[in-house]
Amino acid sequence: MKNMVYIQSGGPTSVINTSLYGAIKEAQNHPDKIGHIFGSNHGIEGLINDDLFDLGLEDEHTIELLKQTPGSILGTTRRKLPKDFHDPIYMKIIENIKKHNIGYVFINGGNDSMDTCNQIAKLCEELALDVKVIGVPKTIDNDLAITDHSLGFPSAAKHVINIVGQIATDARCFIHGKVHIIEIMGRNAGWLTASVDLLPEASRPDLIYIPESIFNLKEFMEDVRVIHRKRGSVVVAISEGVDFPRDVSNARRDSFGHIQLEGGAAELCRLIDEELNLPTRSIELSIPQRADAAYISKVDQDEAIATGKLAVQSALKGETGKMIIFRRLSSSPYKIEMALEDVGKIANEVSMIPQEMIKDNTRMSDAYRKYLSPLIKGEIALEFKDGIIVMAELKKIKV
Repeated sequence: MKNMVYIQSGGPTSVINTSLYGAIKEAQNHPDKIGHIFGSNHGIEGLINDDLFDLGLEDEHTIELLKQTPGSILGTTRRKLPKDFHDPIYMKIIENIKKHNIGYVFINGGNDSMDTCNQIAKLCEELALDVKVIGVPKTIDNDLAITDHSLGFPSAAKHVINIVGQIATDARCFIHGKVHIIEIMGRNAGWLTASVDLLPEASRPDLIYIPESIFNLKEFMEDVRVIHRKRGSVVVAISEGVDFPRDVSNARRDSFGHIQLEGGAAELCRLIDEELNLPTRSIELSIPQRADAAYISKVDQDEAIATGKLAVQSALKGETGKMIIFRRLSSSPYKIEMALEDVGKIANEVSMIPQEMIKDNTRMSDAYRKYLSPLIKGEIALEFKDGIIVMAELKKIKV
């Protein structure tokens, strides 16, 4: 009998803890094969620093609340592991795997996190260790390669669609209104920004800009001018990764080396004020996109639970170096199958919106709408106390 460790990595989502819930519930079904269920404190950092806690000592109600708790409850990190297996960090990881008799490692994350998953799997294989490593997909950006979609994206899209619709409805109340520019997460791919295309005509943005399309600043200014003169207000949705001339020389970088791109909406508002002399308002949807329990998609929650369970089942069958993926069989009615794919094919790769899903800077195609519509369906029943959503709080009893 061996123990398992669960690792959360990268940016959180509103269902990342739901995948953990699924993994815990499935592990509890195999007491003859899995002894302790460990959580790694702050991602791979916990496995490096021997900072683990025993999830088996948590209350059952706490475990149930994981399904409505956003943020990475185990703690997360953006640490990128070195390519050289001779680095001392790997010795620490292996020492702690052996020390705690760990035979199953689950890494829940996105592109860069799957690189960590790939590295650990290869290292264990090279050292002939009986350790199975499985990746659990997660990213609101929806840019993981090979899989039809990523866990967390449907709920984030549902949040974006509803919040942007409310903003647009408010913005159009005034006879002489402002230019509202709404900045939505998405560094390399515009899946999340494109979701606003599902809104009805009365509450959808006038313009939509995603990284997959070329952004022409001169044409943008002219479009804003024409629409404002016609409608009295303008609502624009842009991805944070939209490329236009601006100074990012002093922008911070995370430990994965990514430039923090926030501020594009504010910069465009500044340019509009200077060149068009129109009133503006920049809005960054920011953290709530990935941390809103109220807009969790039931489809997203169900698939997150199923993915956590399948990850454990797959490891117990001897699979390793794989990530759970979704294959779409039908959009209407919605039907997917879950499978395993070599995590090395997914690590560090990016899935962009295909051109056939893009119409122009005001519309996506019917193909995109058919793709996204079934993913955001269904609501979950939340537990409240005194008007406040109840969040899980782990005791985090150290191993």
